[in-house]
Amino acid sequence: MKDTMFVRAEEIAKELGVSVGHAYKLIRDMNAELKAKGFMTISGRVSRQFYEERFYGISKTH
Repeated sequence: MKDTMFVRAEEIAKELGVSVGHAYKLIRDMNAELKAKGFMTISGRVSRQFYEERFYGISKTH
């Protein structure tokens, strides 16, 4: 669902062609990066905007 604020592992796995387990690892890594920047995170999901910026270079400011 592209209209949600967060992306889950199943969607990441499908989009990137990786296992769901690997998608969870990617989410943990992205959430750790967000926490280091002072943001709050939710386990098992990551901000869609941050995910798209990190993997596709898509930013709402462009």
